[in-house]
Amino acid sequence: MSDEQLVVAILGGSQDRFGELMTRYQGRLINYLYRMLRNVEEAHDLAQEVFFKVYQALDSFNPRYRFSTWLFRIAQNAAIDHMRKRRFKWVSLHRQDAESGESQEWELPSDERGPYSDLRNVERGEAIQLAIEELPWEYRELILLRHYGELSYDDIATMKEMPLGTVKNKLFRGRQMLKQRLADFLAD
Repeated sequence: MSDEQLVVAILGGSQDRFGELMTRYQGRLINYLYRMLRNVEEAHDLAQEVFFKVYQALDSFNPRYRFSTWLFRIAQNAAIDHMRKRRFKWVSLHRQDAESGESQEWELPSDERGPYSDLRNVERGEAIQLAIEELPWEYRELILLRHYGELSYDDIATMKEMPLGTVKNKLFRGRQMLKQRLADFLAD
């Protein structure tokens, strides 16, 4: 069943079908919210809140639009509200060793082998995340929707109420800015 058909079934009395919608979008939604909030726990919590809001407002869904566009618009608004309510908290990548008392970096898992590869992987991820954060909001938001929310260009255009060409152009410019910011780092 399509998303829109599931919505009709849910509104027709099959409330248990809402779980199918959650299953379809939970991973993408959490990933998108994580990229906006930069906190796994907050992303999971906010995703649950978003699904609750969607369920409560399901009767206001307009079937002329795609369900995913509507869902991610609700998620975007919830994330923005959440960010306004909290102050950004920075977490150090260092921890104090219990035995020696020395400052050490957390070891982050990687599929690549060797400590150098692990370090490069962490550094690349940090560089990419920092480069995305440094983008002007209009470009950063579109990059997050496209690459972390996995929305199509059409869905983003509908959600942002922009012409499709403008979305494509801004995404292209945003990617070019990222490429410039990462050029020195990735050349190493």
